[in-house]
Amino acid sequence: MAASIIDSKIFQGIFSTEEMRHVWSDENRTQKYLDIERALAIVQARLGLIPQEAADEIVSHCTLDQIDMARLRQQTERIGYPILGVVTQVNQLCRDKLGEFVHWGATTQDITDTATVLQIREGLALIDGELAAISAAMARLAREHRDTPMIGRSNLQQAIPVTFGYKMAGLLSAIERHRERLAQLKERVLVGEFAGAAGTLASLDKGAMETQAGLCAELGLKQPLIAWHTIRDNIAEVGAFMGLVGGTLGKLSMDVKLMMQTEVGEVYEPYHHGRGSSSTMPQKRNPISSCYIHAAISVLRQQAAALMDAMVADHERSTGPWEIEWIVLPEAFCLLAGALKQSRFVLEGLQVDAAAMRRNVDLTEGLVMSEAVMMGLGPYIGREYAHDLVYDLCRQAIAEKKPLLDLLAAHPEITPHVDRAALQAMLDPANYLGQSGVMVDRVLASLR
Repeated sequence: MAASIIDSKIFQGIFSTEEMRHVWSDENRTQKYLDIERALAIVQARLGLIPQEAADEIVSHCTLDQIDMARLRQQTERIGYPILGVVTQVNQLCRDKLGEFVHWGATTQDITDTATVLQIREGLALIDGELAAISAAMARLAREHRDTPMIGRSNLQQAIPVTFGYKMAGLLSAIERHRERLAQLKERVLVGEFAGAAGTLASLDKGAMETQAGLCAELGLKQPLIAWHTIRDNIAEVGAFMGLVGGTLGKLSMDVKLMMQTEVGEVYEPYHHGRGSSSTMPQKRNPISSCYIHAAISVLRQQAAALMDAMVADHERSTGPWEIEWIVLPEAFCLLAGALKQSRFVLEGLQVDAAAMRRNVDLTEGLVMSEAVMMGLGPYIGREYAHDLVYDLCRQAIAEKKPLLDLLAAHPEITPHVDRAALQAMLDPANYLGQSGVMVDRVLASLR
């Protein structure tokens, strides 16, 4: 019986993905334990630390189909950790007591931490793929709408014109930084753990560092410089990275929700019959995916903070903070996978209404171009004086419900310097997009 949103038979495809749920499943985690025990036996036999016959026997039983998962659950509940239960079952499967050489010199946390790193590697690969797809979708929108004017907004009020391509390129630049962060953190995070009871590898009289190096190489991980049983910045960095990605996806979802408002109507999530409809109001088209993204990344931020808490560990092997990671990492990865999936869906099918964007730019009949007018008049009457004058004319335009152009063209302090045609040009949004196009091009040119 599923009790969480991630494993819910109803919601699991909304808030996560099947691929990420598999990464953090009991089955995959247990197979990772077996993969590590298998690799350890291979390396130690190669080094002459255990008999080759024992290694061959151990390797033959390090497959998930030979593990009794119901029994493993019972063993874990009794012992407190699953590793000893796995080791015991493998040992008992081996003939002639050759299984006594399984887990030679290792400790529970060595296997658990290394398995977690292997799961993180698989999870990050899925995230990397989704980020690449999101980057491509954003790049397409930025390119297609490089010169599509829309209103920029400040404090939820209309500011000055920008372009929709500029808005997309801004988000795209963040996604690309996340991809760069991901490549960088792999060097620090994809590191194995094999250090023994208190991290000193005292359990092996000889071949200790060779075993550690060989094990990590066998698993495709970097060898640690020193044990990190209670030094957890690497795991916390993964959480911080996911929190940052979630923040950018949340920004995307927030803007889409606001632009989908009936009174705005500038973009829409992809249309499917019945999607986003109301049980009582047939006309509604709710921003469903954006709502899911917002909810998922809000929880994800708290999980990133929890991984920071897990860094505060006692001595060489901790009493509790470590287990925070067991709870948080699967949920964090799964929720981020869901948010990435929903974001990709939104971006790849986003419906952009350029006409509505232009309509909203023109909504105030020129008021949003007041900065352009102020800067245009500045050389003639001074910038500060022009600011105050245009401010007063804006208030008058609002009160009298007149176009700003008419008031500007009739003002005695303005007409000696610029004519109506020049004022009209100042009020044209296409003439006040600044360097938005250049910035879009720079972001697109920087893509890997």
